[in-house]
Formats: sequence, C-alpha cells, structure tokens
Amino acid sequence: MAKYSRIEVINQMENSGMVPLFYHSDIEVAKNVLKACYYGGSRLLEFTNRGDFAFEIFKDLNKFAINELPGMILGVGSITDSSSASQYMLAGANFVVTPVFRKDIAKICNRRKVLWSPGCGSLTEISRAEEMGCELIKLFPGSIYGPEFVKAIKGPQPWTSIMPTGGVNTSKENLKGWFDSGVSCVGIGSKLISNDILIAKDYNALEEKVKEILKLIKEIR
Repeated sequence: MAKYSRIEVINQMENSGMVPLFYHSDIEVAKNVLKACYYGGSRLLEFTNRGDFAFEIFKDLNKFAINELPGMILGVGSITDSSSASQYMLAGANFVVTPVFRKDIAKICNRRKVLWSPGCGSLTEISRAEEMGCELIKLFPGSIYGPEFVKAIKGPQPWTSIMPTGGVNTSKENLKGWFDSGVSCVGIGSKLISNDILIAKDYNALEEKVKEILKLIKEIR
C-alpha cells in the first residue's frame, strides 16, 4: 500500500522538478543509487520495470527506503498492464508511470488513489488521460516532441501538467528549454545515473550530480 498520497507525490514532483529513473538487477547497487539520490536532495525515484525479477528488487528496495530513508518516495515505471500495476502497488509503489495511456491502469490506480502518469504523444491522448483523472502527463519520448510541443499544448490547455522523459539531459541549455516551455518536472535516466557511474560504483559522484541538477533547476525556474 502506498505510503504517500497522490497529492503528496505530485507536490513533491512539482517542487523538486526532477524524477530520477533507474533500473538495476543487483539490490545492493540499487540501494546505493537510491541513497546517493536521497543524500543529493532528491525525494523521488522511479524504479523501472525492465528486467527479470524486477518486482523482487523493487520490494526489497521499497522496504529499504521506508526503513532507512525517511521521506523518500519510490514509484515504478515501464508498467504496461493493470496486473503489473496492482502487483507493484501491493508492494507499496507510491506512483505508477507507463509508456502509453491505458484505461485499465488508470482505473486500478484511481481505485487506490495512487498517482499514475501515462505516456502520451498527442493532445487527444492527453485530454483522454485527464478525463480519467490524470494529474501529470508523461511526454514520451521527449526527444521526438521537444519543448516546442509542450508550448503548443500549454496554449489551449494551460492546466495540463507535463513531465518529459527521454530527450532530457543534465545540461543547462536542455533543462532551460524544457522548463521555459512550461513543464512541471522532468524525468532523467541514464543521463543522470550513467553506466560509467555504475561501473565505477562512484556513488559520491552521483550524489554530487543530483545536488547540482536540483540546484540548476531551482535557478532556471
């Protein structure tokens, strides 16, 4: 069962401006990455459902977050069906992110008042998701659409909250482009938690990078 309400989650996403995305099959690596993000100032992490036994890793990681990292909000990404969403919510997922908009996932998350963020790529999809109660749209893949697409959406629908994922990096120019266009927050994966950091197990470098990006986003806003 989710520890944090959908309102608490969306508020944290909008306040911090960044959701780190990450998957690893080794629980110890996952714990160290989570700690580095936490001590770097992030209170959010999306653990992506992208490998065999990912659910087992998530269960242990969420227990670790609850016991050792107060205030850390752990959610799950890359969910493509309602049964998977239900399974992760039973393990305490505080939010559910999907690559596409699916009504079955929306319904099961709404029943439990868990924040869900669907991948959308058109104004029609966005409108349909919002009709189902969506608070935050995932613009995916962000690299295809870009900040100009966000500006165009925010024209007729200024109330729409958008989180681009894919196509977001840690440069000031890139982040400024997204936030100037009106996004509520950004999702960053390998551009933040890089393979180089993971191979070297340089978690101190990750912690410093998270601090740097959160500070940069605050300055840009």
